[in-house]
Amino acid sequence: GGDHTITYPILQALAAKHGPVGLVHVDAHTDTGDTALGEKIYHGSPFRRCVQEGLLDRGRVVQIGIRGSSYESDPHKYCREQGFRVVPAEECWMKSLEPLMREVRVQMGDKPMYISFDIDGLDPAYAPGTGTPEIAGLTPAQALEIIRGCKGLNIVGCDLVEVAPMYDVSGNTALLGANLLFEMLCVLPGVKTL
Repeated sequence: GGDHTITYPILQALAAKHGPVGLVHVDAHTDTGDTALGEKIYHGSPFRRCVQEGLLDRGRVVQIGIRGSSYESDPHKYCREQGFRVVPAEECWMKSLEPLMREVRVQMGDKPMYISFDIDGLDPAYAPGTGTPEIAGLTPAQALEIIRGCKGLNIVGCDLVEVAPMYDVSGNTALLGANLLFEMLCVLPGVKTL
């Protein structure tokens, strides 16, 4: 996909069909900002807009890999107030995320949920081709643990956003993004894998 703004209309359509959905959101940023340059809809605000429109089942929102600079002393306050579970990147460093995903599976239950994966959730050593890189992110193996950990859930859609070809001189970001999308397709309900 393009930037993270694309998730907003997708979730509008899904909520119209399924009601508020759960969300597994992998990102360096919470994307719950209010405005930028006077605009309310931009790549840093989609999940605030979704909350305001009642598109998310807020008790079933998990944000994984969050890190980076902020203009606020408590950058996750809004998310916590909404009932989101925020998993900062430092809670993921140097360990398997399988235990986390077991907890996430319980939290999601059998209700409809969506996966939104911003490539900048990964460390820029692996995915430099993005517009807002942040150091000390997730590894590709952890990304696979997150996606594969969603297998069997009631996934009604997924996306991968923020790959910026002009910054991806090696092509590694595109390769990683394509593989993660393939993995997401493999965990959709009804898909049989070997």
